[in-house]
Amino acid sequence: MPDQPPRPATPLPDVFAPPPRSTPVRVLVADDNPVVRAGLTALLSGHEDVTVVAEAADGRQAYDAALHHRPDLVLLDVRMPDVDGLSALPHLVRIAPVVMLTYSSESEIVQEALRRGAGGYLVHGEFTVAELLSAIRDIVAGRAHFTPTAATAVLAQLRSSATAHDDGTSNTPFFATSREQLSQLQPLMGQSGQVFQLSAREAEIMDLIAAGLTNQQIAATCFISEKTVKNHINRIFAKLDSTSRSEAAAKWLGTAVTP
Repeated sequence: MPDQPPRPATPLPDVFAPPPRSTPVRVLVADDNPVVRAGLTALLSGHEDVTVVAEAADGRQAYDAALHHRPDLVLLDVRMPDVDGLSALPHLVRIAPVVMLTYSSESEIVQEALRRGAGGYLVHGEFTVAELLSAIRDIVAGRAHFTPTAATAVLAQLRSSATAHDDGTSNTPFFATSREQLSQLQPLMGQSGQVFQLSAREAEIMDLIAAGLTNQQIAATCFISEKTVKNHINRIFAKLDSTSRSEAAAKWLGTAVTP
């Protein structure tokens, strides 16, 4: 038989790419300003992969709407009458991922929101429409997202905690702000490092991963190359028996569900 021409190679599927969503991301918008709510609803509804299923003017309404509509994501303001965003946050995160979308940029508020379970923190005026849509998709996929002011607050807290640990003057874990809050963080960051046998540098990088920083941001923060960051992350994933940043962060923060 004559030689057959070689068949063209079939490209292998990208096993690392997340599967595309077959349905739009269902969003609940909670803000006491009706103009902001209307603007966000109009903005998001103009995109095929996002739909606003409900609006709320305070935390109580947001919780009731979340129970009824079961959204994929909640966009939550901080300062609202009756029940504010921070008060509603621990209850909402049991229903859906929550990203703070607010004018409140104070470092203490950012840290408290993240401690209470927010998956991201966006400050009005610091993001474009495309960045908002990207944040929504990231947080639904389990990746944290911050605008510059919020990211700066996270880094400041991390550096402050690292300095306190180096001085031996404090055992306060990341995002803890009071003695009562310490009991709610299981396990503590230092204990996590011991449990997972992470080195001091690996624990520092794992803190940054849990805070949602990219490899590039981690490299800049730690004054090392991105290649070195990747090498550390590979070792961290092996020690935490994890295959993704979100899985590693969940185990590190003590939120992973154990069988």
